[in-house]
Amino acid sequence: MTEFLKVLMRKNSLRKQCQDLSIADVEKVIADLNEIHGEKIAVEEEKQRVEQEKNEKIDAIRRTMQEAGLSFDDLRDLVAETPKKKVEAKYRIEDEEGNVHEWSGRGRTPLAFQRYFDKHGVDKDACRIK
Repeated sequence: MTEFLKVLMRKNSLRKQCQDLSIADVEKVIADLNEIHGEKIAVEEEKQRVEQEKNEKIDAIRRTMQEAGLSFDDLRDLVAETPKKKVEAKYRIEDEEGNVHEWSGRGRTPLAFQRYFDKHGVDKDACRIK
C-alpha cells in the first residue's frame, strides 16, 4: 500500500493532512472523489453488463445444442488443435559428456551453450549448423 493510500484510508491521517485546507478545498476534494467514484461504478456496471450478455449468449447456444442433440464433445472433435510451430535448431554443440545440445538462437542462451562459449572462447556463430 502506498503512502498516499495509507493517508486516504485512515481517517485520522486524512484529517491531519486536511487540517490546513480551507472548506472550499475540502469540498473540491470531495467533489473530485465523488466524480471518480461515479466513473468507477459506471465502469464496473459496464463490465457486469458485458459479462451478463456473454452468459446469455452461452446459455442460448447451450439450449440450441440440447435441442439439436449435440454435446460439447461433438464439437470438440471437429476442432483441430493448432500445432505449435516447431522452430528449427540453428546451433549445435557437444559437451564434455558427449551430449548433443541444439538451440534455435531464440530466447536466453542455454547454460550448456554459455559454458561452451566461455570454455572455448567462441560465439554462437562458431556453432551454427551448416
